[in-house]
Amino acid sequence: MIRSDKDKGVFIDIKVVPGARQDQIAGVLGDQLKVRISAPPEGGKANKAICKLLAKALGVRASSVQIVSGLTSAEKVVQVEGVTLDEARDMLGMDSGG
Repeated sequence: MIRSDKDKGVFIDIKVVPGARQDQIAGVLGDQLKVRISAPPEGGKANKAICKLLAKALGVRASSVQIVSGLTSAEKVVQVEGVTLDEARDMLGMDSGG
């Protein structure tokens, strides 16, 4: 669900639910972080909103967050630079067992 690479930062598996009333991190769903996004899944709008939301939650710049897998899928892998594994778990409310 969430893992670290010493040179590349933290990787988070997410499940995106588009069409929400507001952008929010909705908690853990199975082995993924569930993220609700109000932006439509077209023209990269939802992906941009995901990066912005996670950057704000993790206290990093939006440019430090990028989707590395699943650009056109509801299931994505996001890479975040500038945060440790433990910091990310704490800030996202994820336990260390995931």
